[in-house]
Amino acid sequence: MTLPLKKSYPPMEAKSVAQLPAGDTWQYEPKWDGFRCLAFRDGDQVDLQSKSGQPLGRYFPELVDALLKLKPKQFVLDGEIVVPVKGKLSFDDLLMRIHPAASRVQKLAKEHPSQLIVFDLLVDDRGKVIVESTLSDRRKKLDAFAKKYFPRDSKHKSIELSPETKDLKIAKSWLAGAGGDVDGVIAKRLDLPYESGNRRGMVKVKRLRTADCVVGGFRYASEGKLVGSMLLGLYDDKGLLHHVGFTSSFKASEKPALTKKLEKLIKPPGFTGNAPGGPSRWATERSAEWKPLATRLVIEVQYDHFTGGRFRHGTKFLRWRPDKKPAQCLLDQVKG
Repeated sequence: MTLPLKKSYPPMEAKSVAQLPAGDTWQYEPKWDGFRCLAFRDGDQVDLQSKSGQPLGRYFPELVDALLKLKPKQFVLDGEIVVPVKGKLSFDDLLMRIHPAASRVQKLAKEHPSQLIVFDLLVDDRGKVIVESTLSDRRKKLDAFAKKYFPRDSKHKSIELSPETKDLKIAKSWLAGAGGDVDGVIAKRLDLPYESGNRRGMVKVKRLRTADCVVGGFRYASEGKLVGSMLLGLYDDKGLLHHVGFTSSFKASEKPALTKKLEKLIKPPGFTGNAPGGPSRWATERSAEWKPLATRLVIEVQYDHFTGGRFRHGTKFLRWRPDKKPAQCLLDQVKG
């Protein structure tokens, strides 16, 4: 057998927008906190492909096995790989899977099995390509495919169908609750075919939130003697200040004055709980160095996601908060 779609087939992508579109031509889905994945089944061969076209099968052997157990011999699914831990999706445990040692991957797979949450069908159970069909038609076929073939074991459903709705109110309720398992909301055009490799038929909205953080330290830029980033801290219930991320979103013209302001406050220890780590494979020796600060400065930042005790990405500096005491900057404001 020869699968009618090549493994290099680019997945449909989403354009970031500020608000969800309205109208009868849109379908809404949760934006899951995981790895985007196209799953190709061709006889006894299963390949998992990332959004960037990289193979993922060796990191998720339990998903390969689960897809091989499905009755159809040829199909292509579009979905998201996630790792549930204690009832919630853990991006940190997902990242741990990208490990060079097969033994380590197998161990992690047994401890916390991954799941594939499926939201589109590109090749059906008869081996027919349906990417030219509208999303409305493809979703009907996906629903039938899932009902007929997806495992029903309630203990661990390795392959699940992602919910969808045409109701904007429901989509907004998903967005309001984003930040846990749901990272935002995806909206797709019902009247378009699968837009491989482009963003014409799909948009995404993330819920951006704010937090007040202590500036517990800073790093100089890799070149020169100007600040490159401010290191952010939040207190736990024991009074320990934990490093939770960074912000570097300030203008070049502001850096000289900001550097002077921070240098006047250099004083150890800065962070009394989890502290910034050492050099990473992307960091230079200079950029990995950091200076501890007296805990006097509080800033408000905007962020998209907090997991594993830190902000997932760099945050956006919004404003200084001289009205806030550092002790008021608690981890509680970003949890739950």
